[in-house]
Amino acid sequence: MTDRGIVVVGAGIVGASLAYHLSGRGRPVTLIDAGLPASGATHASFAWIGRPAVSDLPSAPLRYLALEEYRRLEKELGELSIRWSGAITWDGFDATGPRIDDVRALEPHLLDPPAVAVHRSEDAAFDPVATTELLVTAARDRGARVLTGVLATALDHRPSTVSGAGTTASDQNATTVSGVHTTAGFLPAETVVLAAGTGTVALCAGIGVALPVAPSPAILVRLSAAPGLVRTIVATSSLEVRQLDDGTVLAPEAYSGEKDQAALLATARRVRDRFAASFAGADDTKVLSAEIGWRPMPADEEPIIGRPAGTHGLYVAVMHSAITLAAAAGRLAASEILTGVPAPELAGCRPDRFH
Repeated sequence: MTDRGIVVVGAGIVGASLAYHLSGRGRPVTLIDAGLPASGATHASFAWIGRPAVSDLPSAPLRYLALEEYRRLEKELGELSIRWSGAITWDGFDATGPRIDDVRALEPHLLDPPAVAVHRSEDAAFDPVATTELLVTAARDRGARVLTGVLATALDHRPSTVSGAGTTASDQNATTVSGVHTTAGFLPAETVVLAAGTGTVALCAGIGVALPVAPSPAILVRLSAAPGLVRTIVATSSLEVRQLDDGTVLAPEAYSGEKDQAALLATARRVRDRFAASFAGADDTKVLSAEIGWRPMPADEEPIIGRPAGTHGLYVAVMHSAITLAAAAGRLAASEILTGVPAPELAGCRPDRFH
């Protein structure tokens, strides 16, 4: 039975991390995506990674691992490039963390620095597309099969035939998933892992499993500016920015109903104007692009990771903060899938909390 292996649906950063952590462990792994790796919500991510100073969220044990897990990946994947710049926040933007009173020392080009700001020195950012592609390449090097341009259309399923000592009524009434129907044919699987973002909802609905996840749009604006204007990740209630070495400025923006490219461009120009008004030397900043990322947002905004109740052979991994959590969630979820031993850090993320 195990020779059917594991099929991971979705090659965003979560699916790529899962494929990487699952591969090379004695079971065949296949990663599929309707497009190219990182072509969905991952592509439009600001890619700021950090961890809460204090949190009472159900996912807190997972979130506390985030940065250490990325430092682990840095060691395992020599080409992974993470910019450990730290972050500074003020003006109503999540004010938890150590404070500094010399913001200009960190951001000398700020035109009107606050007297006091929160400084999260451990926070970092990276290129989400390059990181996803690196994880996919590493998974392939470990023996995983990668199929791009392949759309998952339905889960193959049947009533469970589980029986015997220790079998519960829930087990006997469960649905067993045995593979994925795709535009390239049927892929049999011992375990199907759904990491397809908002696409996971429809695939689960096809077997009677309801996941309360909705698309949550957010805009990412790219600006062209003089290099070196922004040194850290800067976040206020009106502007979030970080800058790449080539001068490109990334700025996430709340979605406000933009329906066409003209509306997106108008939003991007407003972001550019706020940026130019905030940093010295930014007067010549130009808009490069603006795009909408449709993030999968669980109803309670907490990750959904694990086997849905009433199913066998199915595992889901859907979350906001996917960039932040991908390294930790990928390792822990892969361990659960391969060993059957629950990871305590994922206890607050289970799908059955909605039922």
